[in-house]
Order: sequence, then C-alpha cells, then structure tokens
Amino acid sequence: MTAAVGESVRQLDLVVIVVYLVAIAVTGLRLAGRQKTSKDYFVGESSMPWWTVSFSVVATETSVLTVISVPGGAYSGQGFGNVELALGYVVGRVVVATVLIPLYKRGGFVSAYQYLGTRFGPGLQGLASVTFVFTRLLAEGVRLFASAIPIKLLLDEFGVHAGYRVIIVVLTLITVVYTYLGGIKAVIWTDAIQMGLYLGGAVLAVAVLSAHVGGAGFSRALGAGQFRLFDTDFTLTHILTSPFALPTAIVGGAIFAMASHGSDQLIVQRVLATRSLRDGQKAMVASGVFVALQFAAFSLVGALLWSYNEGRNFKELGLSSSDNLYPDFILHGLPVVISGLLVAGILGAAMGSLSSALNSMSNSTVADIVHSFFRTRPSEASLLRLARVMTLVWAALMAVFACAFSTSTGNVYLTGLTIAGYTYGALLGAFLLGRIVRRAGQADSVVAFLVTVGVMTYIVRAVKIDVTTAGATVPTAIAAQWLVPIGVAVTLAVGSLMSLLHRAPEPAGVRVGADEPDPGEGRVTAATRPN
Repeated sequence: MTAAVGESVRQLDLVVIVVYLVAIAVTGLRLAGRQKTSKDYFVGESSMPWWTVSFSVVATETSVLTVISVPGGAYSGQGFGNVELALGYVVGRVVVATVLIPLYKRGGFVSAYQYLGTRFGPGLQGLASVTFVFTRLLAEGVRLFASAIPIKLLLDEFGVHAGYRVIIVVLTLITVVYTYLGGIKAVIWTDAIQMGLYLGGAVLAVAVLSAHVGGAGFSRALGAGQFRLFDTDFTLTHILTSPFALPTAIVGGAIFAMASHGSDQLIVQRVLATRSLRDGQKAMVASGVFVALQFAAFSLVGALLWSYNEGRNFKELGLSSSDNLYPDFILHGLPVVISGLLVAGILGAAMGSLSSALNSMSNSTVADIVHSFFRTRPSEASLLRLARVMTLVWAALMAVFACAFSTSTGNVYLTGLTIAGYTYGALLGAFLLGRIVRRAGQADSVVAFLVTVGVMTYIVRAVKIDVTTAGATVPTAIAAQWLVPIGVAVTLAVGSLMSLLHRAPEPAGVRVGADEPDPGEGRVTAATRPN
C-alpha cells in the first residue's frame, strides 16, 4: 500500500510537467501573435523589449548543459571555476556590444552573415551560414541529448524505461509546435519565462540544501576547496590544457564570447530583435551579468550537494556520471510537486535552447543561403512558408544528431565547448578580417575560412599536450577556450597573406548603415543587401 501511495503521489510530478509543457506552448503562441512576413518571423520586426531579449540570450546559451553540468563540475572539484569563466564572457560581450552590434543594427540586417555578404560577397556569406548550421546541429545535438538525462531518471522512478532516443523525439515534437507557428517572438517570450523557472529552481535547491547541511556543511565545503573561484596555477601546460586556469578563463573566455555572441547567428538574431541599437547593447551586456549570477547559483548547488552527500563521488552514489548529481537530488531530495517544477525548469532550459536554434537555423537558411546561392528573390509569402518548412527540417535533423550523441560519455558542457572550437575561430576571424584588413577580398576570405576550419579540425582531434603527473604521462587536449583565439589567428594570418598577392581593391565608398561609414567595406551585391 505504501508503495502504491508513493507512486501515486510521485505521479503529481508528471502532472506538473505536462501542465507546464502545455502552458508554455500556449503562452508563447498567444504572446507571439501572427507573423505576416519572414522578417517578423525572424526578428519580430525589431520590436522586442531589451530585457526580454537579454533573458532570451541567457536562456539560449544556458540550456541543460549548464543546469546539470555546472553543479556536477563544482561537485567534482572545479569549484566556482565557471564563475571565473563568466568574468571573461562579460568582457567579450562588452566588446561585441561596442564593435559588432552597431554594425548589424545600423545595417538593418536580419542575419549576422549579411555583413560578410556586403563586405566580401555572397560566396563567404553562404559558406559562413552553412558552417553555422552544421556546427549548430552538432552543438544542439549534445544539448538535446543532455535534456533527456533528467527525464529518463524521472521515468525510471515509475518503472517506465524509455530510451534516450524516444525522449529526444518527444521533446523535439513539443518544442517545434510553438517555434513553427510563433517565430522569434514566441521563442523570446518563452525563453524569458523558462529562465525564471530554472533559475528559481536553483535558488530553491540552494535553500533546501542549506537547511540540510547547515553552517557545518558550508565550512566543510569551504575547507575542501569547493568554493574556490580563481585557479592561479600559471604553469604553461596548465594554462594550455585547463579551461579554468585564470588566463584561459579571462582571455580565452573573452575571445570565445566574442565568437559565440558576435558571430554566431543563434545569439545575434536575438539582439537584432531589439528596438534600437542602445537596447541591443544593453541586452548583450546585461546577459553577461545574468550568466555570471547563474553560474554562481549552479556552482553553489554543486558545492552544497558535496556536503549533502558527504563528499562521495558519483560512482559511490550509484550514478553514471557527474551530470546526474543535480537531477538525482531533484528527484530524491525535494518534496513532490516541487521536484516536478524543477524538472519542468530543466525542460524549459532544453526547450529554450532548442527553439532558439531551430529559429536561427531557419533564419540563416532563408536570409543567407537562399540569398547567396539563388539569384531570384522569392515573394514574402514564399519566404515565410520556406522559413516554417525549414524549421521542421532542422528539427528532424536535430533529433537525429541528438540520438547519435546518446551513446556518449563525459561532461556534456565541455563537449559542447569543444564542438564550437571547430568553426568559431573561422567565423569570428572572417568578421575581424573584414574590419581590419582592407585589402582582403572574397577569394582571400574564403580561402582563409576553409584553411582555418581544416587546421582547427586537426588541432581539436589530433593535437595533445603531455602533462606529467607523478611519473605518468597523460595526453591532454588544448583547453576549449584557446581554440577560438587560435582559429582567429589562423584566419587573419592566411587572409592577410592572400591579400598581398593581388592589387588593393578600389575604394567603394560603401556605408554599412546610414550613420556609420565602414572603412573596410568592399563591394555590395543586390543579393546580399538587406531588403
């Protein structure tokens, strides 16, 4: 009888989750209204409040990777290293807000890669867009798989042993409903709501854990180094291989943020939905502050969980990885209904990043690939239909990639950072090449871009650094934060050298926007100028 009662009570969690999923989809559609043009579908006619956009940026980049992996990393010895990383991210966002956002907003773009089209031509614009969607498929595949972890744990509680692939497909189907119909407005509004839920869940978890462990628990965690913020080991091998070494976190993290928030359409699209340049800049900088606060909250959850579990590792607790620590506490350490709300918060993080990715990939397909490779301009009605069709196509492909990652092991957060290392350097490098090297043309930029992707693929997969510890030699990969600076350096070097092999182009006198001349501009084509 007790078991039956316990199961019926636990089913309240499922009720909470189902109600949340229905409510968030309905709310998103009601707030979004109807879309009449592709521009409305992609940037909401640039009418969104800056604070909702800021929350959407945070929700987009946070995803389940942060919600479950940051507490697990803090538990396993990383301390508050992710907060240290966030400090570098804030620096990078300030640079993006100062240098790149004015370029996009004054140009009237709906895609970041339209700048590359105006500067170099449609070839690089299309290449950058194809690279973006492929990288996003990989990265979002990892995120989508990560979202299935807590859901599987919950279903296992009832003896329902659904596989990761089934969970991935169902989650994708739910998310695509409001993304397909509501466009960017639905995505941004639901992101803002979901951010409040999962961040509130972290605060609630901190309160419950604090009550359990008390002052003595805080003291134990502090003495064990669980609250360590700065990693001050300045040996060269440590700086090159540890994502939490101070120079790696600040310098590498800042450049990484410049790429992820300045040249990745996933984030840039949200900023383009703001009402003005000033609002876009506020949304970008504020998102960095919120991310730092989030990292602190989730790291605190991990530190308190360490005291709660008396320092036992995840294997001793019967878990398969550190990513399971926070979901396991939600299911077994919190009251019924409250645990359902927190699992719904994790679902919200998953749906937020997934819906953002689907809309931005559809945007890049229509605004960049179609404009770059097809001479005719489809009607507005045709573009809107194409946008929705591509949302469905990318959703299906996303689920396929997520299923491919379902057999992987290890910390999914760091896996996501590593995937970005393949292409982020080439993307950011192309933007900087256009701004810095005035002689560079389309051929120079395309060659530099392709060479960089090839070099970075080799570095990510093959280059290891030997770290000797207690007589044992351990091959260690280069820290993910250094991959973007290396890629940028390769792009600028190759592009600059290529530009010296031909005559400098004649000044075109092209303006990126009505208020600001761009001294680095090259030619503009009818296919790439924003409509």
